[in-house]
Amino acid sequence: MLTAILIAFIVALASPFVVKLAKDYSGWVLALLPAGLFAYFMTSYQLVGSGEVILESSSWLPGLDVHLSFLLDGLSLTFALLITGIGTLVLIYAGGYMKGHRYLDRFLMILILFMASMLGVVLSDNLIGLFIFWELTSVTSYLLIGFNNEKEESRSSALQALLITGLGGLALMGGLILMGLSAGTMSITEILNSGEIIREHPFYLGILILVLMGAFTKSAQFPVHFWLPGAMAAPTPVSAYLHSATMVKAGVYLLARLQPAMGGTTEWFYIVTGFGAVTMLVGGWLALAYTDLKRVLAYSTVMALGTITMLIGMGHDYALKAAAVFIVGHSLYKGALFMVAGSIDHEAGTRDVAYLGGLRKLMPITAAAAAIAALSMGGIPPMLGFIGKELVYEAALSATTFASILIIVAVLANIAVVASSAIVAITPFYGEEKKTPKHAHEAPVSMWIGPVILAAMGLIVGVFPSLADRSLFSATTTAISGVETSYYLSLWHGINLPLILSVVTLLSGLAVFKIWNNLRESSAMQGYARAFGDFPKATYEALLNGMLKFARFQIDAFQSGYLHRYMGTIIGVTIFGTAITLLLKANFVWPDFNDHINAYEVIVLALMILSALAAVAAKSALKAITALGLLGFSIALVYIMFSAPDLAITQVLVETLTVILAALVLVKIPKPVIVDRAGAKVRDAFIAISGGVLVTVMLLIILQGDLDLSLSEYFGETSYVLAHGRNIVNVILVDYRAIDTLGEIIVLGVAAFGIISLIKLYMNDKKEEKQS
Repeated sequence: MLTAILIAFIVALASPFVVKLAKDYSGWVLALLPAGLFAYFMTSYQLVGSGEVILESSSWLPGLDVHLSFLLDGLSLTFALLITGIGTLVLIYAGGYMKGHRYLDRFLMILILFMASMLGVVLSDNLIGLFIFWELTSVTSYLLIGFNNEKEESRSSALQALLITGLGGLALMGGLILMGLSAGTMSITEILNSGEIIREHPFYLGILILVLMGAFTKSAQFPVHFWLPGAMAAPTPVSAYLHSATMVKAGVYLLARLQPAMGGTTEWFYIVTGFGAVTMLVGGWLALAYTDLKRVLAYSTVMALGTITMLIGMGHDYALKAAAVFIVGHSLYKGALFMVAGSIDHEAGTRDVAYLGGLRKLMPITAAAAAIAALSMGGIPPMLGFIGKELVYEAALSATTFASILIIVAVLANIAVVASSAIVAITPFYGEEKKTPKHAHEAPVSMWIGPVILAAMGLIVGVFPSLADRSLFSATTTAISGVETSYYLSLWHGINLPLILSVVTLLSGLAVFKIWNNLRESSAMQGYARAFGDFPKATYEALLNGMLKFARFQIDAFQSGYLHRYMGTIIGVTIFGTAITLLLKANFVWPDFNDHINAYEVIVLALMILSALAAVAAKSALKAITALGLLGFSIALVYIMFSAPDLAITQVLVETLTVILAALVLVKIPKPVIVDRAGAKVRDAFIAISGGVLVTVMLLIILQGDLDLSLSEYFGETSYVLAHGRNIVNVILVDYRAIDTLGEIIVLGVAAFGIISLIKLYMNDKKEEKQS
């Protein structure tokens, strides 16, 4: 599994070269990667379908209990097959959809990087590894949503998605770390086997809230559902991939994965089921408020994500079966319909159904694929979507709490989905042919093969559910529930309440579609769209603008451009905070000095005091720097008195270099104009004296306590044995604190590059001035 993920990342980095060679066929060529990975995962289908779990682990950071561990069970295999299978079709589709685009190579590279990251999420068996891949999906999705970066809508939508999912990601990181600490391991497999420890832990509620924040923001649950329709600014291949089967399902994957460890509690049921049900109802009816095909599909996706969340929250047998089936069914028909919407936009020049009609004769293959996929979306037999909807109704009816409310919500939401599926499949293709911005014709094979295959899969698995029920679906349900499960599916269960509700849903949905135009323009629907569609987004924008205003205020207040203000603020805040702490907690007693003070120590101390006073009283910057250099040399003498010649040498070299460089710079810069304001010197003197007094008091307090020399002794004993260095300070810097030192070197290197850039810019400006 690690090899498969690494190959995906390597191919992604090499994809720009592939695009240059394959040109118009690059989509087909690069699709060989996910197709090969799909075949690779299919080799485990029978084994995993029989209930086996495949584990793979490689040590990465053993000291932090971080391993590149991977898990392949029913749940992860289902997602891996969806990611690679739909990914194959999306890459082919993208090659045709974006044919001739100047940044096609960049687009395909990011798309494959996202695919590799998503595989890492669903296969990881380590909490830290899962989080790293999780964040990679956020970054790559940001790049994909904002791909058309010349458009303001794309940039703002990408930023919106990144901020919301990024905030959830921060919460998730905290939740996963607390979970690992509570369970005593970062292994997901071990955590799933120790669910009682987590559920009974005092941190359980905190862990639950943090993890749910990450999952809910990723899967666009109410009230942050608005980012998903906004992400429709992305090119259609992105919508067909990220917003049907992959990124938006990462959240529900996380819920399903952790359900055995965190589910089954009252808090889990009320929070997860509640948010899922509300999202389900809100998303379903918001889809009817718009005419943009992608926006209709986006809100219906929000509804589907809410459905899966509600099912996982309920947690009983029927609910988890329904979740397993619904995840697959939704991925198949929604991926197909997003591609259909993109084909219509690509060939007709618009995807607004108000300006579409009669395309069936011009785009017969696309129309057929749309019809079959829409049947599954509407939950009409013999499609897999029908089986999924029946299971949803059975799950809601079997709920132990609020069954009546849940079934009402499910029926109302599915009525809206039936109407939405009719809008997508009927309105653009049937009725009077309308004039479109472009003369419509059938899409190329690269753009219709994906919808046809996905729609056909929904039909085949619906007619022959035995292809997956006792294997993949049962294994997926086993992984979600944590209990071995095996069941069969069928289209016909006789006349029962779920079937009656399905008939009611279908007839009601068609009735809503019949009056859709009037309903959409009604004040009630427009008010509903403002309340649940526009208001949450407006709230987000208000919060974002408020944060930016506060940031501007903070910059104006603290980033004035004057060094003395920076120093005054830093020292003043440090004095205030530390002084408050000392007053509240420190029990200070003036120490008794019994040590003999030598004459040379008094001389060095006097030299330091005189140097400091000279620097303050100096009338020129050069004199002040010279005085400060003398103070630095005095500190070097202190190091020598305490037998630290290496530190003394370093101090002398640094002070010498600093004085020389400062002097050279001061010669070149103009003399600053200093305006003395009333009280400025008094203020600065107060800050300086307070800072000195504070440091003195802190040192005296430190001298009162017993110094813990264990670390110093450890360095002294091991610096030569382990690091082969006799200079302990050097060993600490380059071995014991190697990562810190590396970070400092990187910072200095970046600063050096910045300085070089500024110098080049300055030289170019000077050159242009001479030429002009």
